[in-house]
Amino acid sequence: MIQRSEEQRFRAVIETAVDGVILIDAAGLILVFNPACERLFGYRADEVIGRNVKLLMPAPYRDEHDAYIANYKRTGIAKIIGIGREVVGRRKDGTTFPMGLSVGETGDERGPSGFVGIIRDLSEMERTQRAALASAARLKAVIDTAVDGVILIDGKGTVLMLNPACERLFGYDAQEVIGRNVKVLMPEPYRSEHDAYLRNYRETGQAQIIGIGREVVGRRKDGTTFPMDLSVGEVKEEGGGSSFVGIIHDLSDRKRTEEQLVQAQKMETVGQLSGGLAHDFNNLLTVIVGNADTLSEALKARPDLRELAEMIAGAAERGAELTNRLLAFSRRQVLQPVAFEPNALVGSMARLIRRTLREDIEVTTALAPALPQAFADRAQLESAMLNLAINAQDAMPDGGQLTITTALAELDEAYLQDHPEVRADTYVVIAVTDNGQGMSPEVRDHAFEPFFTTKEVGKGSGLGLSMVYGFVKQSNGHVSIYSEVGLGTTIRLYLPMDPAARAVTAAQPPATEAVERGRERVLVVEDDPHVRAYAISCLQSLGYHVTSAESGREAERLLMQGAAIDLVFSDVVMPGGMSGWDLAQRARALRPGMKVLLTSGHPLETLHTHSRAVSSESILNKPYRKAELARRIRAVLEAP
Repeated sequence: MIQRSEEQRFRAVIETAVDGVILIDAAGLILVFNPACERLFGYRADEVIGRNVKLLMPAPYRDEHDAYIANYKRTGIAKIIGIGREVVGRRKDGTTFPMGLSVGETGDERGPSGFVGIIRDLSEMERTQRAALASAARLKAVIDTAVDGVILIDGKGTVLMLNPACERLFGYDAQEVIGRNVKVLMPEPYRSEHDAYLRNYRETGQAQIIGIGREVVGRRKDGTTFPMDLSVGEVKEEGGGSSFVGIIHDLSDRKRTEEQLVQAQKMETVGQLSGGLAHDFNNLLTVIVGNADTLSEALKARPDLRELAEMIAGAAERGAELTNRLLAFSRRQVLQPVAFEPNALVGSMARLIRRTLREDIEVTTALAPALPQAFADRAQLESAMLNLAINAQDAMPDGGQLTITTALAELDEAYLQDHPEVRADTYVVIAVTDNGQGMSPEVRDHAFEPFFTTKEVGKGSGLGLSMVYGFVKQSNGHVSIYSEVGLGTTIRLYLPMDPAARAVTAAQPPATEAVERGRERVLVVEDDPHVRAYAISCLQSLGYHVTSAESGREAERLLMQGAAIDLVFSDVVMPGGMSGWDLAQRARALRPGMKVLLTSGHPLETLHTHSRAVSSESILNKPYRKAELARRIRAVLEAP
């Protein structure tokens, strides 16, 4: 009676079990098949009891099962007995499902009589795992393709993940920083403060670093810095720990645009003020000149007093010249633009300038052939060129060389990124270059402002370059300064083409220019951050792997440290005592056969005058376009 009661309880447990329970004999025949098994396999109990358990197995389990049983009977080695073995079951309809199988042995003192199996359906777990893997794959794809940088650090500041956008921003490969403290990506004072931020958060829960849109500064691998917008979020982990995810947006372009906008607004404001003052002052001068002329006529009998009246009129006329220059800067002068041959104008102006300047200054020209006609006020342009020549003379107190060149230049969208006030177009360029003292960056930034001058009191009004600026801008052109202390200055006037020539050019569809790409490693060496960023952007878009340096000394250190470099692309004139020429020699001494391409905003004649340059050195003139850079890079890399 007791035995029957225990059997009933056993049956009740089996019948109500959530997991499948199956009992087989020593030959593998099914003895018990509970309701949970019926639901799992789709068979009724009476369909499987008495049949071999292989019925519930797909290949290869089905083929191997009899061997397991036979081996166990022969050797006592139970390969199938144990807890939590993951296998695959086969339903009545032939479909399969993952299951967790635990197998135990049944029997008494007379020996084993069979096996009991506990079966748990793992389908839901597998679906959950697949969903989690798919979600993780989607998240990784989003992170990997994000334009902004994404970085993950643990509670101690150790970098756990760095996406490709971060690699481009900071110049590191992910494996170079994963496992290191995130401070490696920070300049001072952020670097020194970071540990304190994390420690304070762990101790107080006050999250100074967590939030959206915090403007900070990042530090690249090459030591340069850049402004960035940082958003930090916290990931709570099991056990009470935290990790942090940072979203990084590069603000370099926005900052550069803001600076240019402020400068443009300042020039516009000064221009409006200057124009208003000039207009009012001209009214006063008109009264002075008119009354001086009247007095002069009335004082014919008094030559001594008449001379004073004429001096007043002369001074007023000189004042009128100054106010006319202010009107030129404010773009309120009356222009009379005409079409003209730029080379013919430069040729005639060169003769005038030779007679005007001191004898110790040599004036030369370099004229591009087959230029289209330009469209501007010829008299104002001649005045501007003469003004530039006189300024150049002042920059060469011990004599020197003045070079006037012409060219055709296309200012494309890439150039406009750094000069948003310029219109993308093809221009006739007239450039005036001296090899004099040059300008410091501070002087260069203010050179076009009215009344700004570095000359002694009484030796200049500070209106010469401002007049040139105003005239060119009013002519729908563009003007640029390239200058280095000790090397000289180049001022380029970008003048619009004659509308008739433009119409002919527009009627001919431009030829498609193939941009040559590459995979080599290029070291960009440039002290101007805007020019450096432009070069890096162009080369990376062409497929090159780019490392950068701000000076020749820094580039030399990278080469000495074994940085993988196939070509050095360097500015000629840089701070720190090492020019591009010097760097080229050092690079080839460290690595014989190193390819080098130099670039400069100065004409070659000026560079050769101030350097120990080898005439065969390859030089790319600034400003350059992406296609031209691509072509010259390939030419140097593929040269024997």
